[in-house]
Amino acid sequence: MNKKAVVLLSGGIDSATCCALAKRNGFEPYAMSFSYGQRHSVELNAARRIASFFGVTSHSIVEINLRAFGGSSLTSDESVPKHRDVDTGTPEIPNTYVPARNTIFLSFALGWAEVLECRDIFIGVNAVDYSGYPDCRPEFIAAYQKMANLATKAGVGGHSLTIHTPLLSLTKAQIIRLGTECGVDYGLTHSCYDPADDGSACGACDSCIIRKKGFADAGIPDPTRYVQLS
Repeated sequence: MNKKAVVLLSGGIDSATCCALAKRNGFEPYAMSFSYGQRHSVELNAARRIASFFGVTSHSIVEINLRAFGGSSLTSDESVPKHRDVDTGTPEIPNTYVPARNTIFLSFALGWAEVLECRDIFIGVNAVDYSGYPDCRPEFIAAYQKMANLATKAGVGGHSLTIHTPLLSLTKAQIIRLGTECGVDYGLTHSCYDPADDGSACGACDSCIIRKKGFADAGIPDPTRYVQLS
């Protein structure tokens, strides 16, 4: 029998690839997404499409309100930065960083994993082609996994939990090539932080720039529908 795994599914390239890898490695995926007060619902619709595409056993959409305290352009009316040079390696953390988001998401995933009696969580964090978020670093994942095994009934009972980060050290191009090999339909995914009303990607936010470069570097056509600028 396949082992159960909770897969955090945002609707983007990385989480879709993670779901494909979990299935390829013999796990039965239970997908978890979040309606957390983000500025649009396009990514959640993408997560639903991806969950259906992979035939996950269950897809839980958790409602929490991170907009209540804001602190990010994704959970407030603050403008999303556009046309940044994402290759400069600047230590500046952009305002699209949502305070404690991955910590919160992993905590919900951890709780569901205990209920499901599964020992595996997949998350598509990446420390190469990303926007500099501190909760995408390997140090964070290692610390969280240690905490999880100290803080849960399963952990103290000797049933240790593993947080899988198969994309952690890959470039976006490598992720796209890997996902393509696994049969991921990237036309179902969404990455844009600030899409148009019709769901078209802006093409200018950090996430769009990284996405476009990833497809170009991978030599794979980008299926994204971008805003047509006059």
